[in-house]
Amino acid sequence: MISNKHDAAGLKTASEKYGVPTKVVPADGQKGWDYDKKLVATLEGAGVTATDGLVCLAGFMRIISPEFVRHYRMRILNIHPALLPSFPGLHAQKQAIDYGVKVSGCTVHFVDDGVDSGPVILQKMVPVVQDDTEETLSTRILEQEHQAYPEAVRLFAEGRLRVEGRQRARAMTCLSGL
Repeated sequence: MISNKHDAAGLKTASEKYGVPTKVVPADGQKGWDYDKKLVATLEGAGVTATDGLVCLAGFMRIISPEFVRHYRMRILNIHPALLPSFPGLHAQKQAIDYGVKVSGCTVHFVDDGVDSGPVILQKMVPVVQDDTEETLSTRILEQEHQAYPEAVRLFAEGRLRVEGRQRARAMTCLSGL
């Protein structure tokens, strides 16, 4: 697990609870490809290359450079707390409440050069109730995120994702005994 922040809660959970190696790669004021080159070097040092491995973003609140996206084309997943393409960017839950939608949720998608605009892998729906706040809706969506992200990673690892055009990623059915 890589973080750009020393105090990221996920670092402790990853290392202590799951025994996952962790590394902090501070930005030190660097942006774009200047910073992302450090991430690529760290990822490749861990065996995550342009042709092998998967980059999973979670709480990484930085815009990834186009060079990084091209390097790991169709190997970067992100999760977003809305049913994309609705409400991309920050405060998606507040956007949903303010807009008055009756259903929100989360989306796991491949990362492209846009903000929350890559091909959708899967989505989970969550009803928006009358007295929801950004916090209450966020809590219910987070529960679905914890189910959706591992499912999307599993589909990727099993080679069961197929992107058709730019907008859709479908899970392929695997048949055995044929």
